[in-house]
Amino acid sequence: MNRHSVTFAATALAAGLAAASSALAQTAPVAMSAPWALAMCSAWNADATLTDKLVESGWVRNDGGRGFKAMQIYRADCPNAARVELQIALKDDKAQCVYGGAARTDKLASGADYLMWADTPRWREMGAGEYGPMRAMMFGRLNFEGPKMEAMGNMGPFGSFLLLVGKVPGDWAACP
Repeated sequence: MNRHSVTFAATALAAGLAAASSALAQTAPVAMSAPWALAMCSAWNADATLTDKLVESGWVRNDGGRGFKAMQIYRADCPNAARVELQIALKDDKAQCVYGGAARTDKLASGADYLMWADTPRWREMGAGEYGPMRAMMFGRLNFEGPKMEAMGNMGPFGSFLLLVGKVPGDWAACP
């Protein structure tokens, strides 16, 4: 194989990888859309910190008597962005996500449920692990409603949740 053939092969390989990467990006759901929330639910169930530690701390049992905790999130800089929701319940001795999709809990229980919102760049920063939940809330990068003391007692799992935002593939260029 001569030098020209190697260069051509490398160029063809690079082009193929770029096309595959582009196709993958096109198939990822819009970040914080209902399909993205479903993927987030699956990712939650694969994270031992979330499924185990939130049982150990008692977090999952504070469910307002409904049998699940609702966590609603959205991107504040997306006009008319609908909230998505994860419902977390005690199932098989794990804090499992039993629903991920469009928000369907009309009235959040202030002592049990969570509402979180941030601008897209902030969600991306938190998802990349640039900073955790404490710093995010202290500097107003993550807006939050819900049982604050409960959240403070679960900073490790809360941090794992924020990292999932970066791990679940999504199209961040478009608004839901």
